[in-house]
Amino acid sequence: MDQIDHAIIDTLRANGRASYADIGAQVNLSASAAKRRVDRLVDDGIIQGFTIQVDPALDGLGTEAYVELFCRGTVAPHDLKRILSAVPEVVDAATVTGEADAIVRIRSRDVASLEVALESIRAATTVDHTRSALVLSQLVRRTVN
Repeated sequence: MDQIDHAIIDTLRANGRASYADIGAQVNLSASAAKRRVDRLVDDGIIQGFTIQVDPALDGLGTEAYVELFCRGTVAPHDLKRILSAVPEVVDAATVTGEADAIVRIRSRDVASLEVALESIRAATTVDHTRSALVLSQLVRRTVN
């Protein structure tokens, strides 16, 4: 990847609907050259997809929480992934260093549905307990994928 490829990706991050002419204008290429570059980035697996972003609050998912997950003994990441993937309210999860075994981000309709999601997670025999923090206001959110 060169500077032009990075600039193309930055342009698409800012506006995934940018036309090839718009992309080319941003990076000093013709529309056809910009299309070839985007196609190559897709073929090489650097760009893995195009998507939309929806305001979760307007989509009925206005309650958000970060949850620390503590397991009994040693649990393999693929087992945690299986457990957490079964809970549709889980939107992000990662294993972490420190006291917790994983950090989970949950989006739900309301506190009652958040509680149901937490109960689903805690029902797994490998989960010892969770510690939750409700999000009050979102200060910064950047998309980097």
